[in-house]
Amino acid sequence: MSEDSKVIRLRQPDEIDDPLTAVLRTGARRLLEQAIEAEVEAFLASMKDLKLPDGRDRIVRHGHGPERMIQTGIGPVEVRRAKVRDRGGDDDGGERIGFTSTLLPRWARRTRSLDALLPILYLRGISTGDLQETLAALLGKEAPNLSPAVLGRLKEEWAADYARWQGRDLSARRYVYVWADGVYLQARMEPAAECMLVIIGATPEGKKELVGFQVGMRESAQSWRELLVDIQARGLAVAPELAIADGALGFWKALEEVFPATRHQRCWQHKTVNVLNKVPRSVQPAVKRDLREIWMAPDRKTAEVALITFEKKYTAKYAKAVECLTKDREALLAFYGFPAEHWDHVRTTNPIESVFATVRHRTFRTKDALSQETARLMVFKLLTAAAKTWRRLQGENQLPKVIQGVTFRDGIEVSEPTSQDAA
Repeated sequence: MSEDSKVIRLRQPDEIDDPLTAVLRTGARRLLEQAIEAEVEAFLASMKDLKLPDGRDRIVRHGHGPERMIQTGIGPVEVRRAKVRDRGGDDDGGERIGFTSTLLPRWARRTRSLDALLPILYLRGISTGDLQETLAALLGKEAPNLSPAVLGRLKEEWAADYARWQGRDLSARRYVYVWADGVYLQARMEPAAECMLVIIGATPEGKKELVGFQVGMRESAQSWRELLVDIQARGLAVAPELAIADGALGFWKALEEVFPATRHQRCWQHKTVNVLNKVPRSVQPAVKRDLREIWMAPDRKTAEVALITFEKKYTAKYAKAVECLTKDREALLAFYGFPAEHWDHVRTTNPIESVFATVRHRTFRTKDALSQETARLMVFKLLTAAAKTWRRLQGENQLPKVIQGVTFRDGIEVSEPTSQDAA
Protein backbone atom coordinates (compact mmCIF):
# COMPACT_ATOMS: atom_id res chain seq x y z
CA MET A 1 0.00 0.00 0.00
CA SER A 2 1.49 3.37 -1.06
CA GLU A 3 2.12 6.12 1.47
CA ASP A 4 -0.36 8.50 -0.19
CA SER A 5 -3.14 5.89 -0.34
CA LYS A 6 -6.52 6.95 1.02
CA VAL A 7 -7.33 3.43 2.14
CA ILE A 8 -7.20 3.00 5.92
CA ARG A 9 -6.11 -0.42 7.13
CA LEU A 10 -8.39 -1.65 9.88
CA ARG A 11 -6.93 -3.43 12.89
CA GLN A 12 -7.47 -7.15 12.86
CA PRO A 13 -8.52 -9.21 15.91
CA ASP A 14 -5.03 -10.57 16.35
CA GLU A 15 -3.61 -7.06 16.46
CA ILE A 16 -5.71 -5.86 19.37
CA ASP A 17 -3.45 -4.71 22.21
CA ASP A 18 -5.50 -6.22 25.02
CA PRO A 19 -3.96 -8.39 27.76
CA LEU A 20 -7.24 -10.16 28.42
CA THR A 21 -7.57 -11.11 24.73
CA ALA A 22 -4.04 -12.53 24.82
CA VAL A 23 -4.92 -14.65 27.84
CA LEU A 24 -8.12 -15.86 26.21
CA ARG A 25 -6.33 -16.79 22.99
CA THR A 26 -3.63 -18.76 24.81
CA GLY A 27 -6.22 -20.53 26.90
CA ALA A 28 -8.33 -21.18 23.81
CA ARG A 29 -5.56 -23.02 22.02
CA ARG A 30 -4.68 -25.15 25.03
CA LEU A 31 -8.27 -25.93 25.85
CA LEU A 32 -9.10 -26.83 22.25
CA GLU A 33 -6.07 -29.11 21.87
CA GLN A 34 -6.83 -30.90 25.12
CA ALA A 35 -10.52 -31.20 24.29
CA ILE A 36 -9.71 -32.77 20.90
CA GLU A 37 -7.28 -35.18 22.56
CA ALA A 38 -10.05 -36.16 24.98
CA GLU A 39 -12.37 -36.78 22.03
CA VAL A 40 -9.78 -39.01 20.32
CA GLU A 41 -9.16 -41.04 23.47
CA ALA A 42 -12.88 -41.54 23.98
CA PHE A 43 -13.32 -42.56 20.35
CA LEU A 44 -10.46 -45.06 20.54
CA ALA A 45 -11.88 -46.46 23.76
CA SER A 46 -15.22 -47.02 22.08
CA MET A 47 -13.47 -48.92 19.23
CA LYS A 48 -11.13 -51.02 21.34
CA ASP A 49 -13.09 -54.23 20.67
CA LEU A 50 -12.50 -53.96 16.91
CA LYS A 51 -9.53 -56.18 16.09
CA LEU A 52 -7.64 -57.28 12.99
CA PRO A 53 -7.42 -61.03 12.20
CA ASP A 54 -3.97 -61.10 13.79
CA GLY A 55 -5.33 -59.59 17.04
CA ARG A 56 -4.00 -56.07 16.65
CA ASP A 57 -6.21 -53.01 17.21
CA ARG A 58 -8.00 -52.00 14.05
CA ILE A 59 -8.43 -48.30 15.00
CA VAL A 60 -5.21 -46.56 16.11
CA ARG A 61 -3.72 -43.10 16.51
CA HIS A 62 -2.16 -41.61 13.39
CA GLY A 63 -0.48 -38.40 14.48
CA HIS A 64 -1.84 -34.97 13.63
CA GLY A 65 -2.90 -33.10 10.55
CA PRO A 66 -1.15 -29.84 9.60
CA GLU A 67 -1.62 -26.83 11.83
CA ARG A 68 -4.31 -24.43 10.66
CA MET A 69 -6.00 -21.23 11.77
CA ILE A 70 -9.53 -21.22 13.14
CA GLN A 71 -11.26 -17.85 13.21
CA THR A 72 -12.94 -17.23 16.55
CA GLY A 73 -14.51 -14.35 18.38
CA ILE A 74 -11.16 -13.67 20.07
CA GLY A 75 -9.14 -13.73 16.86
CA PRO A 76 -7.34 -16.55 15.01
CA VAL A 77 -6.34 -19.63 17.02
CA GLU A 78 -3.79 -22.12 15.67
CA VAL A 79 -4.80 -25.76 16.16
CA ARG A 80 -3.87 -29.22 14.88
CA ARG A 81 -6.45 -31.88 14.12
CA ALA A 82 -5.75 -35.25 15.69
CA LYS A 83 -5.95 -38.17 13.25
CA VAL A 84 -6.81 -41.84 13.61
CA ARG A 85 -6.21 -44.72 11.19
CA ASP A 86 -8.46 -47.64 10.29
CA ARG A 87 -6.12 -50.54 9.50
CA GLY A 88 -9.02 -52.68 8.23
CA GLY A 89 -11.96 -51.51 6.17
CA ASP A 90 -10.95 -51.74 2.51
CA ASP A 91 -8.93 -54.90 3.05
CA ASP A 92 -11.89 -56.97 4.23
CA GLY A 93 -14.49 -55.29 2.05
CA GLY A 94 -16.02 -53.37 4.86
CA GLU A 95 -16.55 -49.66 5.28
CA ARG A 96 -13.61 -47.65 6.53
CA ILE A 97 -14.18 -46.04 9.93
CA GLY A 98 -13.13 -42.42 10.31
CA PHE A 99 -12.98 -39.93 13.17
CA THR A 100 -14.33 -36.37 13.04
CA SER A 101 -13.90 -34.00 15.97
CA THR A 102 -17.09 -32.41 17.25
CA LEU A 103 -15.22 -29.23 18.13
CA LEU A 104 -13.06 -29.15 15.00
CA PRO A 105 -14.73 -30.66 11.92
CA ARG A 106 -12.36 -31.63 9.11
CA TRP A 107 -12.95 -28.64 6.86
CA ALA A 108 -14.00 -26.07 9.50
CA ARG A 109 -12.38 -22.68 9.35
CA ARG A 110 -14.85 -20.84 11.58
CA THR A 111 -17.30 -22.09 14.16
CA ARG A 112 -19.98 -20.15 15.93
CA SER A 113 -20.01 -22.72 18.72
CA LEU A 114 -16.34 -22.10 19.46
CA ASP A 115 -16.89 -18.33 19.34
CA ALA A 116 -19.23 -18.66 22.27
CA LEU A 117 -17.65 -21.61 24.04
CA LEU A 118 -14.32 -20.25 25.16
CA PRO A 119 -15.38 -16.80 26.43
CA ILE A 120 -18.16 -18.41 28.42
CA LEU A 121 -15.83 -20.96 29.94
CA TYR A 122 -13.36 -18.24 30.88
CA LEU A 123 -15.88 -15.73 32.20
CA ARG A 124 -17.51 -18.42 34.30
CA GLY A 125 -14.23 -18.91 36.08
CA ILE A 126 -13.31 -22.12 34.21
CA SER A 127 -15.66 -24.06 36.51
CA THR A 128 -15.36 -27.80 36.00
CA GLY A 129 -18.80 -28.27 37.44
CA ASP A 130 -20.37 -26.09 34.74
CA LEU A 131 -18.29 -27.33 31.83
CA GLN A 132 -20.43 -30.29 30.73
CA GLU A 133 -23.64 -28.26 30.93
CA THR A 134 -22.07 -25.42 28.93
CA LEU A 135 -20.78 -27.79 26.24
CA ALA A 136 -24.16 -29.47 25.92
CA ALA A 137 -25.93 -26.13 25.54
CA LEU A 138 -23.50 -24.88 22.89
CA LEU A 139 -22.61 -28.04 20.97
CA GLY A 140 -25.63 -30.26 21.62
CA LYS A 141 -25.89 -33.66 23.18
CA GLU A 142 -23.83 -35.14 20.34
CA ALA A 143 -20.67 -34.02 22.11
CA PRO A 144 -20.50 -36.54 24.97
CA ASN A 145 -16.76 -37.08 24.87
CA LEU A 146 -15.78 -33.65 26.24
CA SER A 147 -15.03 -34.24 29.90
CA PRO A 148 -14.60 -31.54 32.56
CA ALA A 149 -11.21 -33.12 33.21
CA VAL A 150 -9.91 -31.30 30.11
CA LEU A 151 -10.39 -27.93 31.73
CA GLY A 152 -9.07 -29.25 35.02
CA ARG A 153 -5.77 -30.08 33.31
CA LEU A 154 -5.59 -26.56 31.87
CA LYS A 155 -6.01 -25.07 35.34
CA GLU A 156 -3.28 -27.40 36.61
CA GLU A 157 -0.93 -26.07 33.93
CA TRP A 158 -1.70 -22.50 34.98
CA ALA A 159 -1.05 -23.41 38.60
CA ALA A 160 2.29 -24.97 37.64
CA ASP A 161 3.24 -21.83 35.69
CA TYR A 162 2.42 -19.74 38.75
CA ALA A 163 4.50 -21.96 41.05
CA ARG A 164 7.52 -21.81 38.72
CA TRP A 165 7.24 -18.03 38.42
CA GLN A 166 7.00 -17.61 42.20
CA GLY A 167 10.20 -19.59 42.68
CA ARG A 168 12.34 -17.91 40.00
CA ASP A 169 15.80 -16.55 40.85
CA LEU A 170 16.09 -12.73 41.05
CA SER A 171 19.79 -12.48 41.88
CA ALA A 172 20.63 -11.17 38.42
CA ARG A 173 17.81 -8.58 38.40
CA ARG A 174 17.92 -4.89 39.27
CA TYR A 175 14.96 -2.51 39.37
CA VAL A 176 15.36 1.26 39.31
CA TYR A 177 11.70 2.05 40.01
CA VAL A 178 8.91 -0.10 41.43
CA TRP A 179 5.14 0.46 41.42
CA ALA A 180 2.97 -1.23 44.04
CA ASP A 181 -0.79 -1.60 44.34
CA GLY A 182 -3.47 -4.09 45.33
CA VAL A 183 -6.94 -5.11 44.21
CA TYR A 184 -9.61 -6.85 46.27
CA LEU A 185 -11.48 -9.81 44.77
CA GLN A 186 -14.32 -11.71 46.40
CA ALA A 187 -15.44 -14.94 44.80
CA ARG A 188 -18.71 -16.82 45.22
CA MET A 189 -20.21 -16.16 48.64
CA GLU A 190 -16.92 -15.99 50.50
CA PRO A 191 -17.15 -13.93 53.70
CA ALA A 192 -13.88 -12.11 53.03
CA ALA A 193 -12.18 -10.78 49.93
CA GLU A 194 -8.64 -11.63 48.98
CA CYS A 195 -6.24 -8.85 48.16
CA MET A 196 -3.96 -9.33 45.16
CA LEU A 197 -0.69 -7.50 45.89
CA VAL A 198 1.29 -6.56 42.79
CA ILE A 199 4.73 -5.04 42.28
CA ILE A 200 5.99 -3.96 38.86
CA GLY A 201 9.61 -2.91 38.33
CA ALA A 202 11.57 -0.94 35.74
CA THR A 203 14.91 -2.46 34.73
CA PRO A 204 18.04 -0.41 33.93
CA GLU A 205 17.15 -0.92 30.27
CA GLY A 206 13.77 0.74 30.75
CA LYS A 207 11.72 -2.45 30.49
CA LYS A 208 8.78 -2.99 32.86
CA GLU A 209 8.48 -6.41 34.49
CA LEU A 210 6.14 -8.12 36.89
CA VAL A 211 8.29 -8.50 40.00
CA GLY A 212 5.95 -9.74 42.71
CA PHE A 213 2.43 -11.12 42.97
CA GLN A 214 0.95 -12.46 46.16
CA VAL A 215 -2.43 -12.94 47.76
CA GLY A 216 -3.18 -11.61 51.25
CA MET A 217 -6.27 -10.93 53.28
CA ARG A 218 -5.69 -7.19 53.08
CA GLU A 219 -3.11 -4.53 52.23
CA SER A 220 -1.53 -4.85 55.67
CA ALA A 221 2.07 -4.23 56.59
CA GLN A 222 2.48 -7.98 57.22
CA SER A 223 1.14 -8.96 53.78
CA TRP A 224 3.42 -6.46 52.03
CA ARG A 225 6.32 -7.46 54.25
CA GLU A 226 5.93 -11.11 53.23
CA LEU A 227 5.97 -10.17 49.56
CA LEU A 228 8.99 -7.86 49.84
CA VAL A 229 10.94 -10.33 51.99
CA ASP A 230 10.22 -13.11 49.48
CA ILE A 231 11.53 -10.95 46.64
CA GLN A 232 14.62 -10.12 48.64
CA ALA A 233 15.17 -13.76 49.65
CA ARG A 234 15.12 -14.84 46.00
CA GLY A 235 18.07 -12.60 45.24
CA LEU A 236 16.94 -8.99 44.80
CA ALA A 237 19.74 -7.53 46.92
CA VAL A 238 19.86 -3.94 45.59
CA ALA A 239 17.05 -1.67 46.73
CA PRO A 240 15.05 0.22 44.07
CA GLU A 241 15.78 3.91 43.83
CA LEU A 242 12.12 4.95 44.03
CA ALA A 243 8.82 3.26 44.94
CA ILE A 244 5.47 4.58 43.71
CA ALA A 245 2.28 3.61 45.51
CA ASP A 246 -0.95 4.94 46.96
CA GLY A 247 -1.52 5.88 50.61
CA ALA A 248 -1.66 2.33 51.96
CA LEU A 249 0.35 2.67 55.16
CA GLY A 250 1.07 -1.05 55.22
CA PHE A 251 3.21 -0.89 52.08
CA TRP A 252 5.27 2.09 53.19
CA LYS A 253 5.89 0.56 56.62
CA ALA A 254 7.02 -2.72 55.09
CA LEU A 255 9.21 -0.91 52.54
CA GLU A 256 11.00 0.99 55.30
CA GLU A 257 11.86 -2.31 56.98
CA VAL A 258 12.95 -4.30 53.92
CA PHE A 259 14.36 -1.60 51.58
CA PRO A 260 15.01 1.43 53.81
CA ALA A 261 17.14 3.21 51.18
CA THR A 262 14.28 3.41 48.66
CA ARG A 263 12.71 6.85 48.26
CA HIS A 264 8.92 7.31 48.39
CA GLN A 265 6.64 8.79 45.74
CA ARG A 266 2.93 9.04 46.48
CA CYS A 267 0.65 8.43 43.51
CA TRP A 268 -0.93 11.69 42.38
CA GLN A 269 -3.90 9.91 40.86
CA HIS A 270 -4.86 8.33 44.18
CA LYS A 271 -4.12 11.53 46.11
CA THR A 272 -6.34 13.58 43.79
CA VAL A 273 -9.24 11.17 44.37
CA ASN A 274 -8.67 11.26 48.14
CA VAL A 275 -8.69 15.08 48.25
CA LEU A 276 -11.75 15.38 46.00
CA ASN A 277 -13.66 13.00 48.29
CA LYS A 278 -13.31 15.56 51.09
CA VAL A 279 -14.91 18.50 49.27
CA PRO A 280 -18.45 19.05 47.91
CA ARG A 281 -19.14 17.92 44.37
CA SER A 282 -19.80 21.52 43.31
CA VAL A 283 -16.20 22.62 43.96
CA GLN A 284 -14.44 19.45 42.80
CA PRO A 285 -13.68 20.73 39.26
CA ALA A 286 -11.91 23.82 40.67
CA VAL A 287 -10.03 21.78 43.27
CA LYS A 288 -8.93 19.31 40.60
CA ARG A 289 -7.57 22.14 38.43
CA ASP A 290 -5.64 23.58 41.38
CA LEU A 291 -4.16 20.18 42.20
CA ARG A 292 -3.05 19.83 38.60
CA GLU A 293 -1.19 23.14 38.93
CA ILE A 294 0.94 21.49 41.62
CA TRP A 295 1.93 18.18 40.06
CA MET A 296 2.25 19.61 36.55
CA ALA A 297 4.50 22.47 37.64
CA PRO A 298 7.76 22.67 35.63
CA ASP A 299 9.94 22.71 38.77
CA ARG A 300 9.70 22.07 42.49
CA LYS A 301 9.72 25.72 43.52
CA THR A 302 6.70 26.44 41.34
CA ALA A 303 4.98 23.33 42.69
CA GLU A 304 5.57 24.42 46.28
CA VAL A 305 4.18 27.87 45.54
CA ALA A 306 1.08 26.26 43.99
CA LEU A 307 0.73 24.00 47.03
CA ILE A 308 0.92 26.97 49.42
CA THR A 309 -1.68 28.78 47.30
CA PHE A 310 -3.95 25.73 47.49
CA GLU A 311 -3.52 25.66 51.26
CA LYS A 312 -4.46 29.33 51.67
CA LYS A 313 -7.39 29.05 49.28
CA TYR A 314 -9.15 26.04 50.83
CA THR A 315 -8.06 25.75 54.50
CA ALA A 316 -10.90 27.88 55.87
CA LYS A 317 -13.74 25.74 54.47
CA TYR A 318 -12.10 22.43 53.58
CA ALA A 319 -9.42 21.86 56.20
CA LYS A 320 -9.57 18.06 55.95
CA ALA A 321 -8.92 18.18 52.21
CA VAL A 322 -5.91 20.45 52.74
CA GLU A 323 -4.57 18.23 55.52
CA CYS A 324 -4.96 15.18 53.25
CA LEU A 325 -2.74 16.89 50.68
CA THR A 326 -0.10 18.57 52.83
CA LYS A 327 0.66 15.63 55.14
CA ASP A 328 2.37 13.87 52.21
CA ARG A 329 4.09 16.97 50.84
CA GLU A 330 7.56 15.44 50.51
CA ALA A 331 6.41 12.13 49.07
CA LEU A 332 4.21 13.90 46.53
CA LEU A 333 7.09 16.04 45.22
CA ALA A 334 9.84 13.41 45.27
CA PHE A 335 9.70 12.98 41.48
CA TYR A 336 11.39 16.36 40.98
CA GLY A 337 14.62 14.68 42.10
CA PHE A 338 14.56 12.34 39.10
CA PRO A 339 14.96 12.84 35.32
CA ALA A 340 12.17 14.89 33.74
CA GLU A 341 11.78 12.21 31.06
CA HIS A 342 10.56 9.84 33.78
CA TRP A 343 8.02 12.13 35.47
CA ASP A 344 5.05 10.82 33.51
CA HIS A 345 5.97 7.31 34.65
CA VAL A 346 6.70 7.89 38.33
CA ARG A 347 4.04 10.41 39.35
CA THR A 348 1.32 7.74 39.36
CA THR A 349 0.77 4.00 39.60
CA ASN A 350 -0.78 3.92 36.11
CA PRO A 351 1.35 0.94 34.96
CA ILE A 352 -0.63 -1.18 37.43
CA GLU A 353 -3.93 0.68 37.35
CA SER A 354 -4.44 0.09 33.62
CA VAL A 355 -4.18 -3.67 34.14
CA PHE A 356 -6.27 -3.69 37.29
CA ALA A 357 -9.05 -1.82 35.52
CA THR A 358 -9.56 -4.88 33.31
CA VAL A 359 -9.24 -7.23 36.27
CA ARG A 360 -11.86 -5.34 38.27
CA HIS A 361 -14.24 -5.27 35.31
CA ARG A 362 -13.98 -8.99 34.64
CA THR A 363 -14.12 -10.11 38.25
CA PHE A 364 -17.07 -7.81 39.00
CA ARG A 365 -19.03 -9.54 36.24
CA THR A 366 -17.99 -13.01 37.25
CA LYS A 367 -17.43 -12.92 41.03
CA ASP A 368 -20.41 -15.14 41.73
CA ALA A 369 -18.92 -17.95 39.66
CA LEU A 370 -15.20 -17.68 40.38
CA SER A 371 -13.44 -19.62 43.09
CA GLN A 372 -10.63 -17.90 44.94
CA GLU A 373 -8.12 -20.24 43.32
CA THR A 374 -9.42 -19.55 39.83
CA ALA A 375 -9.52 -15.81 40.50
CA ARG A 376 -5.90 -15.90 41.64
CA LEU A 377 -4.77 -17.79 38.54
CA MET A 378 -6.84 -15.56 36.27
CA VAL A 379 -5.23 -12.41 37.66
CA PHE A 380 -1.78 -13.94 37.38
CA LYS A 381 -2.27 -14.98 33.75
CA LEU A 382 -3.74 -11.57 32.97
CA LEU A 383 -0.74 -9.80 34.48
CA THR A 384 1.83 -11.99 32.73
CA ALA A 385 0.06 -11.53 29.39
CA ALA A 386 -0.14 -7.77 29.91
CA ALA A 387 3.58 -7.62 30.73
CA LYS A 388 4.37 -8.53 27.12
CA THR A 389 2.71 -5.32 25.91
CA TRP A 390 4.07 -2.86 28.49
CA ARG A 391 5.93 0.04 26.92
CA ARG A 392 9.48 0.93 27.86
CA LEU A 393 10.20 4.00 29.90
CA GLN A 394 10.94 7.20 28.03
CA GLY A 395 14.45 8.51 28.55
CA GLU A 396 15.90 5.07 29.21
CA ASN A 397 19.37 6.53 28.72
CA GLN A 398 18.90 8.38 32.02
CA LEU A 399 18.37 5.22 34.06
CA PRO A 400 22.09 4.34 34.41
CA LYS A 401 22.66 7.84 35.79
CA VAL A 402 19.95 7.29 38.41
CA ILE A 403 21.64 4.03 39.40
CA GLN A 404 25.02 5.76 39.65
CA GLY A 405 23.59 8.33 42.06
CA VAL A 406 23.74 11.34 39.72
CA THR A 407 21.90 14.29 41.25
CA PHE A 408 18.86 15.63 39.45
CA ARG A 409 17.24 18.91 40.33
CA ASP A 410 13.90 19.75 38.77
CA GLY A 411 14.45 16.87 36.37
CA ILE A 412 17.81 18.16 35.09
CA GLU A 413 21.18 16.57 35.80
CA VAL A 414 23.27 18.66 38.16
CA SER A 415 26.99 18.74 37.48
CA GLU A 416 28.99 18.50 40.65
CA PRO A 417 31.64 21.26 40.81
CA THR A 418 35.24 20.11 40.65
CA SER A 419 37.79 21.13 43.27
CA GLN A 420 39.28 23.63 40.81
CA ASP A 421 35.87 25.22 40.22
CA ALA A 422 35.29 25.43 43.93
CA ALA A 423 38.62 27.20 44.41
